[in-house]
Parts: sequence; C-alpha cells; structure tokens
Amino acid sequence: MNIFRLAGDMTHLASVLVLLLKIHTIKSCAGVSLKTQELYALVFACRYLDIFTNYVSLYNTVMKLIFLGSSFSIVWYMRYHKVVRRSYDKDQDTFRHYFLVLPCLVLALLINERFTFKEVMWTFSLYLEAVAILPQLVLLQRTRNIDNLTGQYVFLLGAYRGLYILNWIYRYFTEPHFVHWITWISGLVQTLLYADFFYYYFQSWKNNQKLHLPA
Repeated sequence: MNIFRLAGDMTHLASVLVLLLKIHTIKSCAGVSLKTQELYALVFACRYLDIFTNYVSLYNTVMKLIFLGSSFSIVWYMRYHKVVRRSYDKDQDTFRHYFLVLPCLVLALLINERFTFKEVMWTFSLYLEAVAILPQLVLLQRTRNIDNLTGQYVFLLGAYRGLYILNWIYRYFTEPHFVHWITWISGLVQTLLYADFFYYYFQSWKNNQKLHLPA
C-alpha cells in the first residue's frame, strides 16, 4: 500500500458513491449507461472469485465486497426499480457491449500469466475493465448535455485509473522485480480512452460552463 494506491482506491470508491447518490436520492439514471454498469458487474464478479478463499486483509475484503455489491445494486436499480428505470434512455444506450466480452475472453485465454481458471478470469477482468467505459462515453457523446453528477462520476473513474498508474510507477522504482505487463498495458489503454473526456471536462471547469461533448 502507498499513497497513490490509497488515493486510487478512494477515488474509485468516490465514483461509485457519486453514482449511487444520483440514483438513490434523485431517483434518476439519466445519462448513465446500463451497458457499462453490466460490464463492470461482470468485471468485479470475475476478478473477485477468490474473495472467500484468499484472505489478504480486512481492507482488501471490504473493498471487494463494496465494489461487488454496489455494481450489482446499480444494475438492479436501472433494470428493476419502478422509478429509476423510467429515466433510463435505452434508445440512446445502444452500444453492443457483448461484442466487447468475447474478444476480451479470447485474449485472456491466449495471453495470461498462468493458465488456470482464476488467473484467466482475473486477466479477462483486466481486459474488460479497460474497455467497459466505452458504452458510457458513447452515450455521453450522443446525449451531449451531461449533468453534474454523471460528469463527476466519469471523471472520478478516469482519475482512479490515472492514480493507479502512478502507483505502478512508484512500485516499479521501490520494489524489486515489480513487472506486470498485462496490468500495465490494460490500465494504460483504459486511461487513454478517457483523454478526450478529460479535455472537455477541464475546459468546462476552466470556463465555468456546463460540460458538453462533441457529437
């Protein structure tokens, strides 16, 4: 654990809390992609298969439970809550997210550190997380008018990954033999996908304007 890892975890947690705050208090999921939320639920389900068999620390277990519980809760809210589901814009959220799942699974079967079930699923979750934000970014480009909480949610998600990259750089220089190419490349791809969003987010903040993405 180091300051970058802790900051990354807290930023990731903050992104989830912001989204839950929007859904639970405003009773709206407008501008939120159900496709992305389903992909994140699959990411955490595959990544944390060892939650009850490989104890690392109380902190680690609690964080795993939070991300698992929150991701499936968000999907449930958007699909089944009698008020929240009415605000979901399925006509705009049309990205075929299942086309992302199979290539990531095939890649995980071909490129992994160890060919075991848990290791392949963990690697699959890394590849899938790298592209899971795509349906959300496409939805924001289509709707263009982005509310404050949704913008903050996406920004915090991107910031979490950026902080994790700093964590990897720090560990590379402070820990001997710390080399994880699969994790690094997946994280870098994920961060690059946010580059366009970050640009317009900071432009709107600098000019004190509402966030808009180009169509």
